[in-house]
Amino acid sequence: MKPGIRRGLLRWLLPGMHVKRWLLLLIAGITLFSLGCAYLLRALYDVRPLPSFFYYLTLQFIPRWGRALLLGAVGGVLMAVGLVRLNRALLAPFLRPGQEKVVDALYRHRQRQRGPKVVAIGGGTGLSVLLRGLKEYTDHLTAIVTVADDGGSSGRLRRELGVLPPGDFRNCLAALSEAEGLTTRLFQYRFGEGAGLDGHSFGNLFITAMAGVTGSFEQALVESSRVLAVRGRVLPSTLQDVTLCADLREEREGMEAGWRRVEGESSIPRQAGTIERVFLEPEEVSAYPEAVKAILEADLIVAGPGSLYTSVLPNLLVPDVTQAIRTSRAMKVYVCNVATQPGETGGYSVSDHLRALQKHVGPGLFHLVLANDRFLGAMAGPSWGLEWVRLSPQDEVDCRLLTADLVDETFPWRHDSHKLARCLIELYETHSRE
Repeated sequence: MKPGIRRGLLRWLLPGMHVKRWLLLLIAGITLFSLGCAYLLRALYDVRPLPSFFYYLTLQFIPRWGRALLLGAVGGVLMAVGLVRLNRALLAPFLRPGQEKVVDALYRHRQRQRGPKVVAIGGGTGLSVLLRGLKEYTDHLTAIVTVADDGGSSGRLRRELGVLPPGDFRNCLAALSEAEGLTTRLFQYRFGEGAGLDGHSFGNLFITAMAGVTGSFEQALVESSRVLAVRGRVLPSTLQDVTLCADLREEREGMEAGWRRVEGESSIPRQAGTIERVFLEPEEVSAYPEAVKAILEADLIVAGPGSLYTSVLPNLLVPDVTQAIRTSRAMKVYVCNVATQPGETGGYSVSDHLRALQKHVGPGLFHLVLANDRFLGAMAGPSWGLEWVRLSPQDEVDCRLLTADLVDETFPWRHDSHKLARCLIELYETHSRE
């Protein structure tokens, strides 16, 4: 038997596959049915003599123990072949060329079902990167997404139709999707030139239309998740219409520093000056109840990666979200960005990111800070001004700091989905054993 086939057969017998119990039940049923038939034949044999050819048909010229071994072996082989062929026949309409084996798919499904309850908080590209990796380890995923986005297609739909900005939700749904690549690419498709559609994403329009059909944005997310076969949930941090504002400090040579207030998430990174504070307008908003419930039930809470001031903090500035995180008994991790972001965190070290976080939400919110420790030479990215986020030797972090190789070799200004997810799951498993 080929090693690959043998490994596949043995994998069916691994703990947690929920197959062995039904296999044993099937074997017990076949055994009892066979015994019943044997008793019936025995009874017929006692009532009247059978024709002489039954002597050879029932192998009576072989000792009883030999007949038992022979019939048992032949029956076991026939049963195994029948089960395999039946399995293939029943699943053939659902399998495609190149698709993984049923046993491998079932094994990974069972493993994910036993995975931890993970809540990921953020927005933008960073959250999508994290979710794409975590969905390989657990089915119990909840993404809590900021609703402060006001740029691009999302901003236009928000202003014109009064819906919550769908862009970050679309990215998260695509990242968590199990659907075929074509469906996901369709959801991410962005229209080019055209009257009224220029710059709009199909997914944004789909979610907006679904909100109109179902009557609510949150139900639109549920139905969109079904269309894309999403593994997990995507929830807003709040259902209220909020605006992200920032107070910036401007340094002028020979003059006292000036202050300026900027409104709108998309406007903040484009302004000159240093961000001193970000806040929501209105400041006292209610969290989405399902988001609070997910945080309180979580085993692992992860904030970031993503833009510190415009993706991560807008969620944590919702008071109920922050309070739920403090109350939760979950392991809490802040994932620091790999690269600085021009207009937001230029020149920031890991400690600077943590100090800014604590300045807005207070100390002690997260148990761990996870940062990258592999730097692939000079940073080159999609825009000028990118630098590695480093931890200077003289910096101090008042919570546990862990570093690892988390960088994406192809896009070094981003995290690698699989490296980041594997590191977080290993941290959680170590923490749960302590």
